[in-house]
Amino acid sequence: MFEIWETSEPARLISDAGSLKVALEKVDTMCRLRHDQAVAHVGETREGYHFEIRDHDGKALARLSYVPDTTRAYQSVVVDEMRAEDPQR
Repeated sequence: MFEIWETSEPARLISDAGSLKVALEKVDTMCRLRHDQAVAHVGETREGYHFEIRDHDGKALARLSYVPDTTRAYQSVVVDEMRAEDPQR
């Protein structure tokens, strides 16, 4: 079990996931949402957003800082290699 946290102030639990692949997809979805909000000028304007994927003990396994670039279309923050089931492929 993994937890996805947005650690920008105030920190909040976004969701949980049964696998790392699903956790990465959920972080990507949150970054897409933040990008879309920035483009639409919805909500607070921040310099960036911070996310963590944590294990069941609360230990951070991955961290991501994301700054929306509203001058271009959203590009996934999760590279194909991270989505692969077998990292050797």
